[in-house]
Amino acid sequence: MKKTSTRLADGRELIYYDLRDDTVRDAVDRRPLERTVTTSEVRRDVLLGDSVAIASHRQGRIYHPPVDQCPLCPTTGDRLSEIPDSSYDVVVFENRFPSLAGDSGRCEVVCFTSDHDASFASLTEEQAALVLEAWTDRTSELSHLPSVEQVFCFENRGEEIGVTLGHPHGQIYAYPFTTPRTALMLRSLAAHKEATGGENLFDAVLERELAGERVVLEGEHWVAFVPYAAHWPYEVHLYPKRRVPDLLGLDEAARTEFPKVYLELLRRFDRIFDGRDGGKEGAGEPPTPYISAWHQAPFGTLEEFEGVSRDDFALHLELFTIRRTSGKLKFLAGSESGMSVFINDVPPERAAERLREVAS
Repeated sequence: MKKTSTRLADGRELIYYDLRDDTVRDAVDRRPLERTVTTSEVRRDVLLGDSVAIASHRQGRIYHPPVDQCPLCPTTGDRLSEIPDSSYDVVVFENRFPSLAGDSGRCEVVCFTSDHDASFASLTEEQAALVLEAWTDRTSELSHLPSVEQVFCFENRGEEIGVTLGHPHGQIYAYPFTTPRTALMLRSLAAHKEATGGENLFDAVLERELAGERVVLEGEHWVAFVPYAAHWPYEVHLYPKRRVPDLLGLDEAARTEFPKVYLELLRRFDRIFDGRDGGKEGAGEPPTPYISAWHQAPFGTLEEFEGVSRDDFALHLELFTIRRTSGKLKFLAGSESGMSVFINDVPPERAAERLREVAS
């Protein structure tokens, strides 16, 4: 992998990640952009104990542009985009309309490929491995920023999820705090450790799932399963079998196997609703919308979670879709949105069975 860092016309950082070591990146951003001005602010909700990012400048962000005006495609001739070069393998750049900025953190865009019509599932294993390298490198770099406490790499796919740019891409949020979801896991981890005299809750969950009927896919170094209390109709958690706190902790064997396992999971997601569940991909049923989210240990202090260290946390990826059956979405209604109590229409055991049925 070769990494090349440059600056866009408004001062934002852009980084190319190339498969070939001899690739030269010297294209210049020719757009007449003024320096980016953001109004990001993090406010604390004292009743719920969580934080909200207020970012009014995002009202002006790009919304469903025509394909020939996609800002994530490479620059071609006089059609200037966020990526100055005429092609790329993987590229990461600071979001022009960030939810978090400055002392409030940082937001980056990760473009998985220069092919506008591709998807992550259509990447080769070599390309997917390069994306993993980019995620890992950005986790390392962002963790050293003084304002950053947690790094979150994720992909939203599909208009149903709220995606406004069709080009295959994901994002990285570098938060100035430990997110509420992670804090909940850390509290559960601490409570279980105390109650059992030192047992790790992640290890216990993984051991239980490996012995059960909800395993979807298992390799030598990774295992994917539908969790016992899945929140979403089709939800899969992907764990390395050797517990590590973050992407930086993965060994070479796990990195090598990851692309094959992850690409197979994504391709299965695109086949869930093919025929046997009342719909057929390619016959009016759009590709399965999903969110793919890496859970990593915070880089800040864990003093409030007594008895827990970063090494107790288990890196894992959560992949889920909001589609519950062909043509029908799972909406977050009163119970979910108002009280955070999820109601799942698909039994996790049935979801796991379906995901095994659509194996390659």
